Amino acid sequence: MSRAAARFVARYQSFAELGGPADGAARLTALRAELAARGLAGFVVPRADEHQNEYVPPGAERLMWLTGFSGSAGLAIALADQAALFVDGRYTLQAPAQVDGAVFAVKHVVNEPPSGWIEANLGAGGKLGYDPWLHTPESVERLAKACRAAGGELAAVETNPIDAIWSDRPGPPLTPIRIHPDRLAGERVAAKLKRVGAGLKDAEGLLVSDAHNVAWLFNIRGGDVAHTPLPLAYAYAPREGRPTLFVDGRKLNDAVRARLDRLVDVAPPDALVSFVAALGAAGARVVFDAATAPSRLVQTLEAAGGKAIGKADPITRMKAVKNAVELAGTRAAHIRDGAALSRFLAWFDAEAPKGRLTEIDAAAALETFRRETGALRDVSFPTIAAAGPHAAIAHYRVSEASNLGIDRGLFLIDSGGQYEDGTTDITRTISVGRSSAELRDRFTRVLKGHIAIARAIFPRGTTGGQLDTLAREALWRAGLDFDHGTGHGVGVYLSVHEGPQRLSKTDSTVLETGMIISNEPGYYAAGRFGIRIENLVVVREAKIAGADRPTLGFETIAFAPIDLRLVEKKLLTRDEIAWLDAYHAETRAKLSPLVDAPTRKWLKAATRRIA
Repeated sequence: MSRAAARFVARYQSFAELGGPADGAARLTALRAELAARGLAGFVVPRADEHQNEYVPPGAERLMWLTGFSGSAGLAIALADQAALFVDGRYTLQAPAQVDGAVFAVKHVVNEPPSGWIEANLGAGGKLGYDPWLHTPESVERLAKACRAAGGELAAVETNPIDAIWSDRPGPPLTPIRIHPDRLAGERVAAKLKRVGAGLKDAEGLLVSDAHNVAWLFNIRGGDVAHTPLPLAYAYAPREGRPTLFVDGRKLNDAVRARLDRLVDVAPPDALVSFVAALGAAGARVVFDAATAPSRLVQTLEAAGGKAIGKADPITRMKAVKNAVELAGTRAAHIRDGAALSRFLAWFDAEAPKGRLTEIDAAAALETFRRETGALRDVSFPTIAAAGPHAAIAHYRVSEASNLGIDRGLFLIDSGGQYEDGTTDITRTISVGRSSAELRDRFTRVLKGHIAIARAIFPRGTTGGQLDTLAREALWRAGLDFDHGTGHGVGVYLSVHEGPQRLSKTDSTVLETGMIISNEPGYYAAGRFGIRIENLVVVREAKIAGADRPTLGFETIAFAPIDLRLVEKKLLTRDEIAWLDAYHAETRAKLSPLVDAPTRKWLKAATRRIA
């Protein structure tokens, strides 16, 4: 194993030790003993922290510690005589491989939802415990309804029972907080606070529970979770007056504290509950984010006499619409990132045919090329380096145990970087050796969907759900489809998965100029191969002569060659060929000055015209 590969394993595989199939039975037995001592018939274990983050600190990985499942979404329910793990379609292959099936029954969360399982298995009089810091009010109501239907009840716990048996549980993260400079943020904190306050017409304040929104509002960044520069914190933004930031003071040096003190009161996290209770005692009406607010805080406010207004945090949409400075930074980050990816692709084309590369080798090499830019802060998510059948697992994560050698066929690499001026996410599917007619057909149909989104023109007021069909039409015509959304929102030096905007069959969010979103149709043949082509795009105005209404379109901002060896030219229209040639010409022009001579030569061939 190369030094880069060894570093990759050491860095990204450490969490795997938290749990695993061999540990599941013993840990579940210990949990059941703890529940019995508390008079509980069972307990709900979500994959969540107190902010409902996608990436959580090590001490919040309770689901993985208990079950061995390492996916980013899931929920387990442990009863005295049985237990189940619920996952969505992304993890139906991964979960059974990681979990002891004799201990935890793996269920598809849509086909067999937790509520139905509770109704069928809890039993009359049973108390199902839950941690109110890890569930939103909406999820608590769903669980409570299911418990009532079973003749039991849902019971909040004061302390999490898993924490009582997890003897070596990591402590809370204390990564120093950094100021995100105005030259990169593009808007001062005072202006953001003014906008938030102006939107609070029917409430005295907003409780900010989404740590991404806290980071954006106060122009701060941290490192409390992997891959996203988050400082874990809460905030209260009143309609008028000074806001309060609830954060561990050990994360603040004197300079950062002095900067924050100009506009905000800083309080310790353990003051939050009493602060919310005081708001309730004063009869305050407080907006809580329905998607991330812990039930514990809502219960505290209302028990004290306040009014909780659960709806979408308005900061989420403000954050989604990037200003000119954020967009300029993101474009620069993507050019830098595209040059690093092109260096990797040129290296891969030379090395993969030799038959000595593994998935870990490829992932480690790409991270090395990104680090050599001198600007990389972190990868934006664990790199998906998937050879052959692993590429059919949309969210595959390579480990030492799963690491495949890269052989003839397709290799998929989905990756991104966190830079101070932008967050990137890009996927390329690469041919190793000659490709079959089937692979070229599937790849080209995915490409047609990608081009359809890139070229889309649509009236203002259009939603992501209305556009999603464009990415699937060429696949549908062959009786094919893919089971994930076509695109997700992306932040600026924040989360690589940012809402509310999406491209998916069911999304109803109206797209606005300045939103960044991924364009990533795919196709997956289980056990055989997978294909995905992904660039990031920005929603922008489209100038159309004679148009009778405002019209929007997309600007592609990610650049790297699309493998022409997999393109079946006869399946493309003239307009699609023109788009591909223009995209490659722009890629060549933007990236050539940033790469070495051998890569420049490779890039010229990889972006040749096919017209």
